[in-house]
Parts: sequence; structure tokens; C-alpha cells
Amino acid sequence: MTEKTSRASGEDAVRASTPDAPVILSNEPGSFARGVLAKRHPALIQQVRDAFPYGGRRQEALDALLDEITKGVVEPLSPAERDHERWAVSGREYFGRSWYDAPFLWAESYFYRRLLGAVGYFGSGPWQGVDPFEPFKRAELGGDAVEEELRALDALANVSAEERATALLHASLWGNRADLGFRVAAGEPEAGAAAAPALVADDSVLLWRLLPVGAGSTVAVVADNAGRELIPDLILIDHLLEQRHADRVVLHVKPYPYYVSDAMTADVVDCLRRLIEVPGEAGRIGGRLWTAMTAGNLEVRTHPFFCAPQPYREMPEDLRGEFESAALTVLKGDLNYRRLVGDQLWDATASFADLTSYFPGAVAALRTLKSDVIVGLEEGTVDALERSGDVWRTSGTHALIQVRT
Repeated sequence: MTEKTSRASGEDAVRASTPDAPVILSNEPGSFARGVLAKRHPALIQQVRDAFPYGGRRQEALDALLDEITKGVVEPLSPAERDHERWAVSGREYFGRSWYDAPFLWAESYFYRRLLGAVGYFGSGPWQGVDPFEPFKRAELGGDAVEEELRALDALANVSAEERATALLHASLWGNRADLGFRVAAGEPEAGAAAAPALVADDSVLLWRLLPVGAGSTVAVVADNAGRELIPDLILIDHLLEQRHADRVVLHVKPYPYYVSDAMTADVVDCLRRLIEVPGEAGRIGGRLWTAMTAGNLEVRTHPFFCAPQPYREMPEDLRGEFESAALTVLKGDLNYRRLVGDQLWDATASFADLTSYFPGAVAALRTLKSDVIVGLEEGTVDALERSGDVWRTSGTHALIQVRT
């Protein structure tokens, strides 16, 4: 039996043992997914319009996109577009139908592709390659909150490696709430009066067990957001290298702008420069990371699949090989989680290990909950969360660290 046949048989077994779950659509009134398409996307079109002095042609394209997503049906890309064929295949079942009737994951992804087309990102004109979300990223990166968080790193300079590791892992986990994660105590945010925990699953002990000091391993990190969320990721990467949990880290980022704040190579460089300009521990970390990149111990890579509307189960073989060679792949953020387990309405207690058994090698998910998808929770945890009355699946007030070896 070949490796490919064996893998396929294993996936068939997982599908057979795991109850099916409906794919998330956006056509249910009051649902999180519907709110994204009906409110967030139109608002984003206006924000992008206001952030740049686009001329008449670009303004008309934005107007047409807004009209389509609010009143029309999904239209295909022009045959002249370089990626027309790829989207024609993935969207063949959805073109001509309401945006709300397409799978939520596909509709979100296609919206961002269409938005980039409307502003001329892929064209040959003057707006080619101009990131429409860059002003939002830079504004966040230059804010006072980031300055305070980076200066708070000085408090971690002299604590034990174990305390530092926990604090930096939590900083990376909570993303844009990183000011909470940099605390030496490394505690999670308060859960409030209800007994529901803010950290709904915590496999951090297993994560560190996979990365013993001096093992000479490679760690893959698939980034999520830029700016205030990417900085803690980079600081965690520095810790992995400095404390010899890894000899090499490969940081995977998006090939072009995506989901407003998703990180690209330019965002990594912006974050490194932001670190370097702060005196103290932040500046030292930035300098080490800069040196690590030039020496090849930290390598930034990208792949078209990171901007695709498919789950990781359908990743191409070259990307599969990348993850297979890593001692651990760390997937950051909500979108990566949805793609990892499938953007479906799973029972919250469904097995994380079963749903990720296809993934090549050990995988860890670090995610703040900002969408409906969730698996791998204990029944008692789910009961406490439901009793709390919080919108815990989508509010960003809860998080998880899940690992499958």
C-alpha cells in the first residue's frame, strides 16, 4: 500500500467515525456568519474607499461590488483575471446564487479576492500591489498600546525560562489582547462572575513536551494577523530559538492582502522594525530576530493556498511536505482553526484529534474564539459556557490551546 493510499484510507476511517456536521452558511437570520456578510463587508468597502483617493474607475468598481453583495448574486471573475480558472472551479456551485447561500468560508474568501480586484491590486495600473488594508495595520502598530506592551517585556527579562515561556505563549494566544499576556503571571483574562473559564482548552504542557530543549528541530508557524497580533508571535519565535526549543522556525504568511489584517512579508518586516526601535528587551528581541532572518534560522515563506477557500484537508502536496518535515506546526488564529477542523457546525465535544488526524505531523492551534466553530471541549466546560449567558463562541473573550501529536 502506498503512503498516499494509506493516508486516504485513514481519512476515510475518520469520516466514518465522526458524525457529519452542516457546513456553515450565512443565510440564517441573526447568525454570526450572516452579520459578517450583511454588515462587516459593506462597512469594510466604505473604510477602504475612505482610506485611499481612488479615482472614478476604482470607485465604480467598489460601488458595483457593494451592490452585488447586498442585492445581487455571486458573479465569477473576468476570464482575463490571472486566477480566473482556480476560482471558476471552486465557485462553480455558487455563481448565480445569493452570497448568503454559499459556504461562509468560501464567501468570505471570495469577497476579499473581489475587493482586491475592485481596487486594482492585481491590475497593471498605478494601484497594482498597493495593500488596501495597510493604513489600518500601520495605525495599530504605531499606537500607544503597542509601545506600552513592548516596554512591559522588560519585566520578563530576568524571570525563569518556564515563566517566560508561559507568558509569551499566552501573549501569542490572546493576540490583540497581548497586554494581558505579557504579564509575568501569564494568567488568562478574567472570566467574570460565571464559572466558565476564559481558556476553554489548554494543551500547553503537551506543546512544550513536543519541543524539548536542544532537539535541533524545525517549527512551522502559520501566522494570522499582522500588527499587534504578529508582534507577540515574533517574540514567541525568538524565545523558541533563544532557548533552543527549535533550531529553525519557518513563519508562513499570506501572499497578498487577506481578511483585512492578515500578515504578509511586509508586515513581518514592519513588526521587526517596530521592535528594534524600542529600547530595552523589545529592542534586543528585534535585533536577534533580524539576525535570525539573515542567518536563515527564521525563514518567512508563503503559499497561494493560504488565501484559498478550502480546508487544510485539501492542502496541496508541496505544502503538506512543508508541515510534515516540522516537529510541530503552530496554526494561529480563528481562520486557521476553521480551515483546520472544517468550517462546520460540529458538536463542541467532537474529537479534535480525530478531526485533525489527516494533518501531516504534530499540530497545535492557538486561537481566540471569534467564530462559531469549536471542537475538543469537555462536556463540563461546554455546560459552564452555555450557563454563563456569554456569546462565548464569537466574542473573543475565550481562547484555546489544542495540540494533536
